[in-house]
Amino acid sequence: MAIKQLTEEQIREWTVEQKDRWWFENVYRGDMPQLTWRAALTGFILGGVLSATNLYIGAKTGWSLGVGITSVILAFAFFKVLQQLGVKEFTILENNAMQSIATSAGYMTAPLISSLTAYMIVNKTLIPWWQIISWNVVISILGVLFAFPMKRRFINDEQHPFPEGQAAGVVMDTLHSSDASVGLFKAKVLGIAAGTAAFIKLLQSESLQQWLQTKVFGVAKEKVWHFAEDLFDLFHVTEKNVPRLRGIDVRQLTISPALDIAMIGAGGLMGIRAGSSLLLGAVLNYFWLAPWMIAIGDIKAKADGVSYGMRQITLWSLWPGVAAMVIASFVAFFSKPDVITSAFRGLTGKKTGEDLLKDIEFPGWISLVGIPIMSLISAWMAYSFFGVPVWATLVGLPLTFVLSLVAANSTALTSTTPVGATSKITQLFYGLVRPGDIQSNLATAGITAEVVGNSSNLLMDIKPGYMLGAKPRQQAIGHIIGIISGAIASTFLFFALFTKNVDPNNPATIENLQSKDFPMPAVTIWKGVAEVLTKGLDQLPPSVKTAVFVACLAALVLEVLRIKSKNRLPLSPVAMGLAFVIDFRSSLCMFAGAFLFWLLGVGRVKEEQATGNLWVENHEPICAGIIAGASLMGILDILVGVFLL
Repeated sequence: MAIKQLTEEQIREWTVEQKDRWWFENVYRGDMPQLTWRAALTGFILGGVLSATNLYIGAKTGWSLGVGITSVILAFAFFKVLQQLGVKEFTILENNAMQSIATSAGYMTAPLISSLTAYMIVNKTLIPWWQIISWNVVISILGVLFAFPMKRRFINDEQHPFPEGQAAGVVMDTLHSSDASVGLFKAKVLGIAAGTAAFIKLLQSESLQQWLQTKVFGVAKEKVWHFAEDLFDLFHVTEKNVPRLRGIDVRQLTISPALDIAMIGAGGLMGIRAGSSLLLGAVLNYFWLAPWMIAIGDIKAKADGVSYGMRQITLWSLWPGVAAMVIASFVAFFSKPDVITSAFRGLTGKKTGEDLLKDIEFPGWISLVGIPIMSLISAWMAYSFFGVPVWATLVGLPLTFVLSLVAANSTALTSTTPVGATSKITQLFYGLVRPGDIQSNLATAGITAEVVGNSSNLLMDIKPGYMLGAKPRQQAIGHIIGIISGAIASTFLFFALFTKNVDPNNPATIENLQSKDFPMPAVTIWKGVAEVLTKGLDQLPPSVKTAVFVACLAALVLEVLRIKSKNRLPLSPVAMGLAFVIDFRSSLCMFAGAFLFWLLGVGRVKEEQATGNLWVENHEPICAGIIAGASLMGILDILVGVFLL
């Protein structure tokens, strides 16, 4: 069934009361089951599982991946199977409520691979699990409370697209309105992709293979074999025949080709433009700049004085990389002044007639009362957990609300939430308000990041519900359920995955939260920015300042050209900047995934010519399956190594 929508003229000319009446009479599905126990439980469990894939990918690349469409397809297939066993049909609104829960859970990994880990490394202390969970839940709920005053204008009145949310709505409508075979086929495709990726990752898994071969099949430990992910290891490249750049072993420059299945899947979702830009930035950084900076002594060696690695390189390269990403993001953002100015127009959307939606919408008084209460609770937590003065947290919250408003407007138009850029504004603000206080800088910027992310993500979740006739207040409750699910799942998984080489009683080991396998580039960025803003720019070598200037100028020119060419420029300065803070092998794998799917037609074959093309029509389920299968098997490999070997 085609989703009913207002015309452009109706959106421009009708009052918000007229739009609400039209929605109530033509779209609203009344008391159709929505936030049921099975929808809540499915979303809670599925969201917790999918948040694991986001933690895995984010720790490797610094990116968070949306899990909304993946959760929709998986839940649909699961309940179709149960329906064959006599279980009542899973309604479209139950699927939508479940999607809200799973999506919000998936995004709860962000602080664990950015602000919180940066805080722990800088302060050489491991934050207890209960503090992490309670902190993430409280500031995420504050983001939900910030979002609802915006919902009425962005969704009801201006009918903004929220592209990713709109896509989830279309997928749900297709699955539940078409022949059941359509949805089951997409689920089957996702399952096959996940199974294939998991099998390849199983062959590559060192701990799993050691456990299986020694404990299950009785193979001698010295004869255990696994298919090496790193191609240099697979082909037995040694010190004698390894390639070198300026006399440096390329493996120390992270130039080590690998078959990382999860990164290939992420590249498939990314697209050829971003993938090519990543590879170009990685070649520029690791083949040219890093060896040059090592040669002149601006990139320092490890403690042994002779070897290098990702951590040593990014202490230099993060600055031009972050500069390029921030400048490009701001140019894109400010190139459309309406994105900013319209965010402040008609925020309340006052009504003059009968409120048809008073029993459907999220009650406004909850935000009015809840924001001050949750603000005080978050300020008390910031003081108790991180030593941030209560006044320092409270003085920054109005800025956080403004940034949330602007970021949500950006999400409404593009599905891109500028979390990084907005948190850097907060870091700069506290660099002025609390100079020299790195704890306040990281903790308060973490509040901004989570509030901005959750307010925008909630609106993204509510968009498909509005399209399908759901009750917004039930979606809000679902989003909070997802916050709790994701906070619990991601926190305990964080401790299982990343604290193997960390001794809470030995502060020197806290930096081992970052590792070769999980470089957490976002942590490096947060930590580096905070240190410079609190210690002063004079500590950076002159080459960094030159590189930052060149990077800013290049990003400015490229982003202006992209805008002027209406996105035809085949380069992304944001992706090029990202390549400076992730290792070369990840960039290469993501490019390989983007290039592979481009060859198969994704982004190359026109939509009207793509009918019947398996890869184009099922692009998202295939890539989501690859990421989920490889990530979950990779997590299992680590857990086996920690607990069974």
